[in-house]
Amino acid sequence: MAPSGTRGPTPRWALPLAGAALVLLLIPAAAAQEPLRVGCSQYTNRSCEECLKNVSCLWCNTNNACLEYPVRKILPPASLCKLSSARWGVCWVNFQALIITMSVLGGIILLGITVCCYCCCRRKRSQKPDKGEERAMREQEERKVRQEERRAEMKSRHDEIRKKYGLFKEQNPYEKF
Repeated sequence: MAPSGTRGPTPRWALPLAGAALVLLLIPAAAAQEPLRVGCSQYTNRSCEECLKNVSCLWCNTNNACLEYPVRKILPPASLCKLSSARWGVCWVNFQALIITMSVLGGIILLGITVCCYCCCRRKRSQKPDKGEERAMREQEERKVRQEERRAEMKSRHDEIRKKYGLFKEQNPYEKF
């Protein structure tokens, strides 16, 4: 059954007010769900895997300590932990091996790029003839053209002489008949 009283239209300010109240109620709930930042020292004397779940932590194998990674320095100082026993990111590789591996891979990549650039530049240079070669090729072409002109001139002279003395060989020997 419907209520006996009739309700009028909802005021315009009621919907924004209800939305604001809802937002105010949800802010503390969202803040409570935000994970609390836990210090790395909490994972000391536990396992390396637990410590390295937090990206900002560094595991030291010598004393099983989980330490904050010194962000201001690229490598952790020896006073904090030796490079051979420091772990970051994964437990199965230490900083010393990581540095050596990355250096070797970087060197190989740089060497490969250098060799590729050298080979490409050399190939382009060998494909493009220099000015001396271009001049020699041009002179050779000019000589061929002059020689062909001389041959054509000599042939026409010889043909005239053959016609004059009747020694000219005709294309079709049966033309006379």
